[in-house]
Amino acid sequence: MSLDPPTYLNSLQNNIRARPIPWEGAVRAGTITDQDLKKIKAVDKVRKEQRKQTVEADVGTYRDLLLGGDSGKSVLESAAKRADVVQYILVLTGDLLNDVPGLPSALLDHSDPYKPFLPLLTHSSNAEDPIPLLTSSVLASLISAAQIKFPKSTPQTDQALPKLYKYLAGLTKSLDSGLQDIAVQEYSAVLRTKKSRELFWKQRQETVGPLMEILRTASGAGKDTDSTLWSGGASIRSATDAGLGGGVGLQVLYHVLLVLWQLSYEGSLVGKGLEEEHEIIPLYTQLLRLSPKEKTTRLLLSTLLNLLTPMSNRSYLLATAVSVRLPNLLSNLKGRHLTDPDLLDDLQSLTDMLDDYTSSQTTLDEYSSEVLAGHLKWSPPHRDQTFWRENASKIVTDNKGELPKKLAEIIGKSWDNDKQVLAIACNDVGWLVKECPEKRGELEKLGLKGRVMELMAEPDENVRYESLKAVGEWLRYSFDK
Repeated sequence: MSLDPPTYLNSLQNNIRARPIPWEGAVRAGTITDQDLKKIKAVDKVRKEQRKQTVEADVGTYRDLLLGGDSGKSVLESAAKRADVVQYILVLTGDLLNDVPGLPSALLDHSDPYKPFLPLLTHSSNAEDPIPLLTSSVLASLISAAQIKFPKSTPQTDQALPKLYKYLAGLTKSLDSGLQDIAVQEYSAVLRTKKSRELFWKQRQETVGPLMEILRTASGAGKDTDSTLWSGGASIRSATDAGLGGGVGLQVLYHVLLVLWQLSYEGSLVGKGLEEEHEIIPLYTQLLRLSPKEKTTRLLLSTLLNLLTPMSNRSYLLATAVSVRLPNLLSNLKGRHLTDPDLLDDLQSLTDMLDDYTSSQTTLDEYSSEVLAGHLKWSPPHRDQTFWRENASKIVTDNKGELPKKLAEIIGKSWDNDKQVLAIACNDVGWLVKECPEKRGELEKLGLKGRVMELMAEPDENVRYESLKAVGEWLRYSFDK
């Protein structure tokens, strides 16, 4: 998968290529050797074909120049005190890796192919420092080549990847979209293998977290804001070619989605965690509503399919997908003029999967799915007296009281941006007390009574009303007794 080089990085490399370097002075100062200079000049500022022939004719010599060998240190280590020389050599190294097909493999035959580069990632804490930026680009290219040469990975690559991930994670937190784009494109370059994706997930607080924040911003839902995601408040008309919510550009959005699509190939490993930690199903459903391009729609659908397919994820994630009305959205998507065959295949596969799931669900299943998804809406069961009369006992007792425990978790949050959830939770608690008065003590132990009483002082009128009704059921039982 080939991506256009990030504009920010490309501009930086061009500026460095154009700078004059006083090479002879560097030799006199002992920064580099005369032999090093001859090797550099033989491939610097020459035609691509000539560069390729020169290196291929003496690939071992160029491996020693860049990585060090029996005869001495890497030129990067020798020139460590000269930032201009280090920057120039890093750009030249990147050019050689791109222009000489046999060089990456030769470098990877070295006993420690990443040694001269890894220390340069921590050269500075300044995100705009050229040396770490250029180093990360070289490392991404080299590690990507290693994943092709050694599909089962190597200890050196497994040790280098976490250090590269840590540096790139810092770039994704930058407010500069150019730096963010460098990071996500380099992530994408190295997420080729199962091992690299597992390591990426292992560092998910650093790696995945900032990417999900970019997507939440694009969706129009800031951090800790649930109502936009669950209500589907925005429409496709909200998105433009310039960007989506929060000024997130479509190029950065596409590359972030690409990284998470690659990660989703480890669906059984990451699916539940992505939902629990980042509410990925509501988020991707909202982004599908907003997606103005087929290429972003394709990635969103394919990622959802990868996450929903593993049997270990289905009971949890399909319930959430139904709660956020993903089936209705997929039906609407079919009405659009979509032409990409992979997109259409994934759309049909998702539709079939969700149709199979919903057709087998009872009303109690639907209610359970909604509660377990962690977000409530005024769906029909909440106000259906017959539903509560028939199912309240099961709700309280099945699966060791799983649903009341989840209700206690839901009602315990503040829901500052969606007070309706609190009103619905109070309604449900009231029905449980009314239909299962003998279970009142168990519900009270979960903190439901205390929380419902607190909510009687809630400023929101609907929450106050439903909490008063629920407390009334507790009091009515006491008086009747």
